[in-house]
Amino acid sequence: MAWLETVVCSSKKKVDARFLRILNSHQELKRRQEGCIAAWAARSVDGQPLFLVQSLYLSRKNLQEITKLVSEKMDSEYGSLESFMAGPPLVGIFEVDEKDFAKQFQK
Repeated sequence: MAWLETVVCSSKKKVDARFLRILNSHQELKRRQEGCIAAWAARSVDGQPLFLVQSLYLSRKNLQEITKLVSEKMDSEYGSLESFMAGPPLVGIFEVDEKDFAKQFQK
């Protein structure tokens, strides 16, 4: 079973474009790590500074290791993501069958 991390968050006013660029940088670094199946970030289509960030990992251990690595590397470069957020994020971690998940993208 794979681990799916889902984060819904909003940015402070006037930093939403920069926040999305930084989120995409975080996701790109995750994708390059062994143990990360996929990672992406998206902005709400209604123009609000609301973002969905998802990452799919092979295991809990991969999630923990990659999250730590990305945080250490990216926070030193851009500062913590929390400094861009308007409030606390909503975070969920789910166990999914990566084979079923991959089938959804093949349709």
